[in-house]
Amino acid sequence: MTTPAQADTTPAQVDAYLRRLGCTRPQRPTGAALRELHLNHLRAVPFENLSIHLGEEVTLDGTRLLAKVTEARRGGFCYELNGAFGTLLTALGYEVELLAGRVYDDDGRLGIPFDHLALRVRTADGDTWLADVGFGAHSHWPLAYAERGEQEDPGGTFRLVEAGPDPAGARGADQQGAGDLDVVRDGKPQYRLETRPRALGDFAAGAWWHRTSPLSHFTRSLVCSRVTEDGGRITLSGRRLTSTAGDGTRETRELATGEEVLAVYLDRFGIELDREPAVRNPDPNA
Repeated sequence: MTTPAQADTTPAQVDAYLRRLGCTRPQRPTGAALRELHLNHLRAVPFENLSIHLGEEVTLDGTRLLAKVTEARRGGFCYELNGAFGTLLTALGYEVELLAGRVYDDDGRLGIPFDHLALRVRTADGDTWLADVGFGAHSHWPLAYAERGEQEDPGGTFRLVEAGPDPAGARGADQQGAGDLDVVRDGKPQYRLETRPRALGDFAAGAWWHRTSPLSHFTRSLVCSRVTEDGGRITLSGRRLTSTAGDGTRETRELATGEEVLAVYLDRFGIELDREPAVRNPDPNA
């Protein structure tokens, strides 16, 4: 089995992580417990790329990922969030494998290899799940890995389908292995998932590209987002605050000052910053 991260977790670290999620330690690593951990993670630990714009180091060291979530009380993007969550699940007795994905853009083209990291999780009750707390707006619950029909979720209708040939014009296209899956939300492919297990270090080049390349959307925009308790979502993009209720009602407003931005980070996301992040590579089309 491929371990999620090269980190030896202590009981104190696991307890601190669970406190961040508002969860108690499950008695057994079951599917029901995984479902609760997954949803609470999306509510408590934001999907955010602030480190890129604050000039902070982004590392895939397992111990430092845990510290970022538990001690610094921050979030991260896919490699960080799913890397840390995979480490927690392993410590709780789940069998966890890291899977590499390539994200579809708005034109249906696939991104770079190791574009995304997701988790394949086996439970004590014999089921296998696709867990992903690092894709932003996505499924609130883990998806049944072997199911090929529609899976209803508060985040939409999902399907895992056998992947066809690479779309024409895909960036970084390589020959995909048999059995790769497309993760589809509301009829639109989100990312293509390899089924071969990987190690956390395999994603280092993808993480480097996303935090440095002027072509990466992470260097061109700020995002901090989490699921709210009513099943909606709150997102701060620069100074634009968007709140979507569970019934789909949306409200957007522009924050006027840096002080107001810092207050929202703290009050709505639990993130304490000493300065307002500034976009590293502003998107001229934004």
